[in-house]
Amino acid sequence: MSDLSTLLEVGGPVAALGGGAAYARAKHPAAYWSTVGLPASMVRLLSSYGSVMEACGLTVTPSRLRALAVKAMTQREVRTVPPRRGLIRPTTTGLRLRLRLAPGQEPADFAASAERLRHAWGVHAVYVTTVKPGVIELRLVGYDVLRRVRMPRKIASGFLKVPVALREDATPFIRDYRTIPHQLTLGSTLSGKSMYLRHLITGLAPQPVALVGIDCKRGVELAPFASRLSALATDPEQAAELLPVLVKEMEDRYDLIKARQGIAHDTPDEEITSDVWGLPEHERPVPVVLFVDEVAELFMVATKKDEERRDEMVTQLIRLAQLGRAAGIYLEVCGQRFGAELGKGATMLRAQLTGRVCHRVNDEASAKMALGDIAPEAVYAACSIAPERPGLAVAGDTSGGWSRIRTPYLSLADAAETCRKSAHLAPSLPSLKPFRPDVPVRPVETAAPVVLPHPVTD
Repeated sequence: MSDLSTLLEVGGPVAALGGGAAYARAKHPAAYWSTVGLPASMVRLLSSYGSVMEACGLTVTPSRLRALAVKAMTQREVRTVPPRRGLIRPTTTGLRLRLRLAPGQEPADFAASAERLRHAWGVHAVYVTTVKPGVIELRLVGYDVLRRVRMPRKIASGFLKVPVALREDATPFIRDYRTIPHQLTLGSTLSGKSMYLRHLITGLAPQPVALVGIDCKRGVELAPFASRLSALATDPEQAAELLPVLVKEMEDRYDLIKARQGIAHDTPDEEITSDVWGLPEHERPVPVVLFVDEVAELFMVATKKDEERRDEMVTQLIRLAQLGRAAGIYLEVCGQRFGAELGKGATMLRAQLTGRVCHRVNDEASAKMALGDIAPEAVYAACSIAPERPGLAVAGDTSGGWSRIRTPYLSLADAAETCRKSAHLAPSLPSLKPFRPDVPVRPVETAAPVVLPHPVTD
C-alpha cells in the first residue's frame, strides 16, 4: 500500500509536467522549443553526429596521413570521417551549424539527405545553404514557423526593400524592388493576397516613393490607402487614361538620362543601358511603384471598342515592364486568375515579371502560369496549400529558386492608419496630379460637454 501511494505521489507531478509540455508544444511552440526542444536536439546532435553522417553516406575516407597515424597509434581499422563541424549556434527558432566539406563533397549531397537528418535529430526541417566554396550551413528549424507567423525583431531593410513575409526556414522574405523590379502575385478569394498587398503598401508608405494604383473593383482594395497614393484608377476607363501618362513619364525620364550623359536624342530607349540611379541625387526622380489589382479586368472585353482599348492597355503595361526598371518604375501585378486565355499579350507580360508569388488558386493552370517556368515542384507546392492557412504562398523568381512563405496578419484599419500618417510623404508628380484620389476629411471628434456640479441650496 505504501509503494502504491509513493508511486502516485511521484507520478502525479510527472504526468502534470508531461501534460504541460504537450500543451506548450501545441499552443506555444516557440516557448516549448526554447525550454525543451533546443536542449534535447543539441544533445541528440552532439551524441550522434558521426553515426548519422555515416548512415546518410556523408562521410569520406580520411587523408593518408591521418590513416597512417590511426594505424600506428591504435592498430584499429581506418574508418570514414564526417565533415568537420563548427560551433552550434542556437536561435529562437532552431539551430545553425556550419560544416566544412571534404574533397569530393558538394552541397547537393547534404540537401538530398536533409529529410533523413531531420528525423535523426528530431527537428521540424533542415535547410542547406552555401556560405562560401567548401563551407555550408545547416539551418535546423525546431517547429513549424508558418503556423503562427512571428517576424524577426531585427530585419535588415532599406530603401525599396519591404519585409513582407516569413520563409519556412525562419528567415524574412524581403521584397527588394532594386533586385526584382516587377512581380506577379496570384491568389484566389480569401487566400491572403490582399494581406500581402497591405504589407507592401505599408512598407513603402514611409519611404520617398510614389505609389500608383489600378483597382478595377471600384477601388475597394486600394481606396483605404488613397491618402498615400499619388494616383488611383478604379475602372478600366480610368486605367486607359492613366497608363499612357505613366509611359510618358517613363519616356521623360529616359530623356533626362540622355541629357545628363550626352546621349543623342534619337537613340532608342532599348539601347540605353544606364538608369536613374546614375543621376545626381538632386536630379533623380522619385521611384514609382504601380500596383495593378485584378489584372484580368484589364484583359476582359465585351465589344469591339473594348478590345481596342484592351490592346492599348496591355501594350502599355508590357512597355512599362520592359523599360520601366531603368526609369525607376516598378510593377506589382496581382490577380485571382492569370492564363494565356486572357488574350493577346498575357504570356508576353508574364515573361517580363521576374518575381512570382502564388497563393492558393482555384485551378492548376494559374499555378503553372506563375511557377511552371521556374520549377515543377513549386507548382505542386502551390496546389497543395490548404484553405485553412490563409497567407501561405510559394515565392520564387526566374532564377529557379523558390520557397514557402506566409504573411503575418495586418488589419485593414492599421494599414490605412499607417498610410494616413505617411500622407505628407506622397511625392507630387505634376503628370499624375489629375489622377490623385480625393481623400474625405475625417470628422473631428468633439468631446462631450463637461457638466459642472451645482451646489445644493435651500
